[in-house]
Amino acid sequence: MLSERKIATVFGASGFLGRYVTQRLAARGYIVRAAVRDTESAKILRPMGAVGQVVPLYAPVWEKALAARAIEGADFVINLAGILSESRKGDFGRTHAEGAGCVAGLARAAEARLVHVSALGADAASASAYARSKAEGERAVRSACPEAAILRPSIMFGPEDQFFNRFAKMAVVSPVLPLVHGATKFQPVYVADVADAVLAALGPAGAGGLFELGGPEQKSFKSLIEQMLAIIERQPCLWDMPEGLARLVAAIPFSGLTGDQITLLAKDNIVSPGMPGLEALGVVPTRLDLVLPEYLTRYRVSGRSHDDIFNE
Repeated sequence: MLSERKIATVFGASGFLGRYVTQRLAARGYIVRAAVRDTESAKILRPMGAVGQVVPLYAPVWEKALAARAIEGADFVINLAGILSESRKGDFGRTHAEGAGCVAGLARAAEARLVHVSALGADAASASAYARSKAEGERAVRSACPEAAILRPSIMFGPEDQFFNRFAKMAVVSPVLPLVHGATKFQPVYVADVADAVLAALGPAGAGGLFELGGPEQKSFKSLIEQMLAIIERQPCLWDMPEGLARLVAAIPFSGLTGDQITLLAKDNIVSPGMPGLEALGVVPTRLDLVLPEYLTRYRVSGRSHDDIFNE
């Protein structure tokens, strides 16, 4: 019976990584409480389990009473909540730091095992507000729940990603692709590998650990875009936009770029030497060339229509 199954509460369940984590938990028979800020967006998760197995709940991480309701009686808590930009000042702190600490304290009180997903590059001394807030969140988690597992994934790729898909869509319509800090190195990690690592970290291997999750390849921003362009068979001009001009663009509302993102792009986003990673959690990293063609070929000239691409 469902009532006899273990319960896992997943904050940020409707996000990119959250969908993969939820699917895996449901497949293993867990009752999944999908704690989200938008329960409508979480409806896509329901078919991943049997009737009543995946339950969307409105529970922002910084709302203690709502988060406590979502965690009560849970065996496992997974915090994936995160944002890439602020809609209003202080959103990074509320979500990544205050919210992370709140969830960790509640998980400890409920005697639930906690996995907290941070980000590669989390640094209390960073010039980036995003990176600083991620580091503050890690500190809050470790203080409230020392036995928690903390995972720092690099930029994630997969069919629904907002990295390769974004630039591929731009390449469909634009003869020029502007890049900022094109020489910056990344270590992209497959979203399914990160989801597998999250579940592995729920076990003894993750207890109290800090893991940096990167794929098997380190490549420059420009090289990654060139790899994507080769797959979709398009040849726009790659323009390394000067940082000053990029910051002017970022100041324009709805430009899709922020000053904080430009600051982040100035620093390599790769795994630190000697840090435990996917392998320490029993996960074999997946190469880019084994996955990218599966979802990027739709952007080829000979592929589907532009309307099909932009209406997804």
